[in-house]
Order: sequence, then C-alpha cells, then structure tokens
Amino acid sequence: MNYFQAEQISKSYGEKVLFDQISFSVSQGDKLGLIARNGSGKTTLLNIIAGMDTADQGQCSYRKGLRLSYLQQDPLFNHGDTVSEALLSSGNELTRAVREYEEFMEESREKGKTDGHSLQSLIERMDALEAWDLEQRIQQILTRLNIGNLKARVGELSGGQQKRLALAKILIEEADFILLDEPTNHLDIDMIEWLEAYLSRQKLTLMVVTHDRYFLDTVCQGILELDRGRIFSYNGNYAHFLEKKQERLQTESSRSEKALNLLKKEQDWMRRSPPARTTKSKARIDAFHGLKEKAAKPTQQSPGEIRMEMARMGKKILEMQGVEKSFGEIKVLDNFSYVFKKGERVGVAGPNGTGKTTLLRIITGQLAPDKGSVVTGETISFGFYQQEGLQVNEGKKVIEVISDIAESIDLGNGKSFTASQLLQYFNFPFHVQHDLVSKLSGGEKRRLYLVTVLMKKPNFLILDEPTNDLDIETLNVLEDFLSGFGGCLLIVSHDRYFLDRLVDHLFVFEENGKVRGFTGNYTAYRLKKGSAEKDMAGKAADSKGKDRSHLAAEGQKQPRDLEKQAVERDVATKRQKNKRTYREQQEFEALGREIGELEGEKELLVEQMNSGSLHPDELMKAAKRFEELTAKLEQRENRWLELSEWE
Repeated sequence: MNYFQAEQISKSYGEKVLFDQISFSVSQGDKLGLIARNGSGKTTLLNIIAGMDTADQGQCSYRKGLRLSYLQQDPLFNHGDTVSEALLSSGNELTRAVREYEEFMEESREKGKTDGHSLQSLIERMDALEAWDLEQRIQQILTRLNIGNLKARVGELSGGQQKRLALAKILIEEADFILLDEPTNHLDIDMIEWLEAYLSRQKLTLMVVTHDRYFLDTVCQGILELDRGRIFSYNGNYAHFLEKKQERLQTESSRSEKALNLLKKEQDWMRRSPPARTTKSKARIDAFHGLKEKAAKPTQQSPGEIRMEMARMGKKILEMQGVEKSFGEIKVLDNFSYVFKKGERVGVAGPNGTGKTTLLRIITGQLAPDKGSVVTGETISFGFYQQEGLQVNEGKKVIEVISDIAESIDLGNGKSFTASQLLQYFNFPFHVQHDLVSKLSGGEKRRLYLVTVLMKKPNFLILDEPTNDLDIETLNVLEDFLSGFGGCLLIVSHDRYFLDRLVDHLFVFEENGKVRGFTGNYTAYRLKKGSAEKDMAGKAADSKGKDRSHLAAEGQKQPRDLEKQAVERDVATKRQKNKRTYREQQEFEALGREIGELEGEKELLVEQMNSGSLHPDELMKAAKRFEELTAKLEQRENRWLELSEWE
C-alpha cells in the first residue's frame, strides 16, 4: 500500500538548489534511511513531507486518512505543560484514561498511600477501554528513555530531555508513518540500542535521518541518498548501500578519487563481522603496531590522506592518581587512576549524566578534582573538542577563522597544507570558504570547529561527542584522519561505529563514580557483557508494575487481564525457543575467539606482504596462506552470524 508519493518536487533558497525534480515513494512497512551531506536539504525534505514546508514545484500525495508523526531536531512544546500533558496530549479517551491513571499512581507514591475507591474507579475504566497494553508500553518507553517525573514542567527540562520526551511521544502515538530527524542525538548508547531493537521489532513505516551507521544497518531496509540535488534509491541496509554506491560512483567521472578511497575503506570495514573487529587482545594489538612501525616504508600519500606533523611527545604523557569528584551528594568519579601511554586510543562510554565530560574537563584543567592528582607531561599539547561548539565572530568568513590560527600546517617530509586545502579536505568547497560563518548550518559549524582544533596540531586529542550533527561523509573523513593520528586519543561518543573504528580501550562509567577499564572496542565490550540486554527493555517497567500492585493493595487488589497474561506467556515461550543450546553457546564463543585470531593473522600477513621485505618464495607462501585465511574466515563468520541471531 502506497503511503506517500513525491513527484518531481524541487526546492531552492536563493541561488542554492537543494533538490531538483526528485521523485520517490514510501509504501506501508518501509523503513528508510535518508542520507546526505550537511546543508544538502535533509531536514527541508522532511519538513515538506510533514507538511511544515512546501516545495517550489512538484506534488506530494498521501494515502487518505494517513496519520503522520514527525520527530524534529528541535521539538516544539508548550513549556507550561507537565511532562504527562505533553506526552499524552491526544484527545482520544484511551490516552486520557492512561494519563489520569499514571498521574494518580505517581501522586499516590509521593503520598505513600492511596484512595482505594478512586483507584478502583480508574481500574474499571482501564479495563473497559482495554488500556493495560498501552499503559505497559508507555511505562516501558518512559523507563528506557529515562523520563521519570511526569509532573515536571516541560520548560524545566534540558534540550536533551525534551528531545527524549518528543521521541517517547512519537513512539506512544504509533502513527501510520513516522519521520525521525537525528533520533539518536541526546541518547546514550544503551538507549540507542534499545531504540534500535524496538524499531526493528515493530511493524512500522518510517523514514529516518541519522549519522549512526550501525542504526541504519540494523533498522533500515532501504536507503535514500540526496546527492547534488538528485535522489538515489537503494534496496537494502547501510552495508548494501555502500556496495551499490561505490558501483555508481565508479561510473561517474565527476567524483573524486578521494571519495572513492574513503568509501572503499568504509565498505571493507562494514564487511567485517563484530568479532573480527573486536576480539584481538591488547597484547596482539601492541604487537601489531610494533610490527607495523618496523615494516613500514615511506610511501606516497594518496590525495585523500593527510598525516599531520604534531609536536614531539616525551615519555610522560598523563598520570591520574586517586582522582575523585562530586557535585553535592552525587559522586561522579571515585578513586580513578590511570597512566596514559604514547599512542593510546581510549573511548569513554556510559549513561548520560555519569561524569564523562567531567573527566575530560579535569584532564584539561578546566575543573579541579576534589581529591587526587593529575600530572601532565611537559610536551603534551591538548586539543579539546567540546560539546558547546564553536565560539567565534559569525561576521568572519570561514577561511578567516582558520587562517587566523595558521596559514598552513606541516605534514612532514617538507610537505604542507594551506588553510584552504585543509578546509577542502573536510568538505568545505572553495565557494563556501568565503561565506560568512553565520550562513553555515549547525552541522557545518561543528565541522568548522573541528578544523580549528586540528589546526593547532595537538598531540593529545580529546573529543567530546564529535559525531553529533556531522554527516556520514564528514565522519568518514574524520575517521580516516584519526586512524593515522600518531598522538593520544580520548573520545566520548555514543556513536558505536566511530568508537569501534578508532579505540582499543574503554573507560566504562558505572554508578556512584566507578569507572571500569576494558581492553577492546565497544562491540567487544557489548559482546562480553551479553547481547541479551537488548531484549530486556521491559524489565524495569515490569518492576514498576510490581510496585504499583503493592501500592494498590492498600485499596483494592488490581485485576489482571487474562488475555494480557496469555500474550506475555506466548512471548516468553518464543524467547525460550530462540535461545542457544549449551553446545551452540560454546560454539558461538569459540567462533568469536577463532575469528579474532584469524583476523589478526590476516592483518599481519597484509603488513608483511606490503612491506617489500619478503623473498619471492616467502611472498608466494604468504599469498597462499592469505587465500586460505579468507576462505576460512568467510565460513566462520557466516556461522557466527547465524548463531548471533539467537539469544
């Protein structure tokens, strides 16, 4: 069934053409990702689909009676409303009944007692409307998105809390067609993984704009790419899109070699299964880097690569001993100690509000610890990319912002990049470089801020949520640059793909200021912790339901819906059937270890074959072994992926 059809629609702002006579359709059950560079018109296109903007020409048509919901990047609420009123503002009787029930139960919890007569009346109303399934789903969504106080005023919430509230409202409404503009911004990784699982399970029709490539790969079954004013459609997930886009670009002579190189690296990465990316031990990683340094010989850089020359690093990098920090009664760091070594690449993960940014500010001296010491080596030069973004005179031209820092940067070996060349590398075309900063989009301003940090040639880069509002193409460029960065990296990010590609150690923030170290990237950590967490979305909501039943016992026992119990038993039975047997679990774990070992051997072989130091006979032997490893890896990975679909 066709839900939406765009026919030959165009949109321009002045001389800037966003899209020109594009056509596409959305059918019932489609889950589409919309990809484009910052400033190309993604949000404008969503606004047109949602009826909040109009195309300059062309026509949009909708199925009669279609219910459409739209999650905007900056949600609009009445700041005087309570969270409950904003969340359940629909005029239908079902949502009104649930809202009144939730408000009553929260008020009863605050008072520590309940009015049994009023509770009985509300329960009878919920029974009559068969509203318990909706109430349970609402509780699950509120719990997973950390929305607690239903009586709080919307105006008292932070921007991130309002975005989560808007997302909860969208999910609760269950419209026919859902538009999501950067839904993962302001969500921590646990929330993203829950949302990913929720949208994958539900029979929804949606179009999503996001830079989260794992999200696109898991949730979306089709990709729409807006590129240079045209729309390109791809059936399949993000990994399939990469393959098909590369085929398209190879036939277009106007595309640069740089774009093809970056795309090939992205495609090669996506083809690797999670264990192949994650299970190498720290010792093997260290050994690999050591071999790489010994075997590497000078090669000519490709046009798409830069390796910036940075300040020399001494033996002492950064030493933290017994660091503690609290804000009132909330402890965010408890006896944290770590000695950084040269070339370390550390990711920082954990729920929102646990102290990740606080750690970065203590390291850079912006914040003093309550206890403990932070000693920085004399040669260390920090580059700190902060969430607050660029603070600059918006009346300046883009090129002036960069050239005020330096006219050029050294790449080593007598080579250099001008300020203009570096801007071009980070996707600022020449004509944009002479625009005023005020004309840039939010994503373009964050990209410019990133360039200002890199222009100062730090040898210890600290990045606090650098992926927010950056398009995928810029993320590819940034990842390519950081992959060759020779200094230390410390990255706070909720982008699992970004962490997986760049870090080999994690600081995992837990409750009460505890920080746990983990050797490996994010996917390795999640595999070890257990993939079953993704399917535990209702656990906290069930716990709240028990509390509610205990409270209701003071009045009259809450009746149970027999049909609802039957559904729950059916779900539990299906989950049990999908569990791995003991033997399969043993096989799954062994495959993960074997794949990691095979991938490690394969990478070392590639380094040796590229080194130019092997005798021809040794090279032939290495090439034969490489073919054997490739075939064996494919077989093991296919079996691992099959087993990974079960709990």
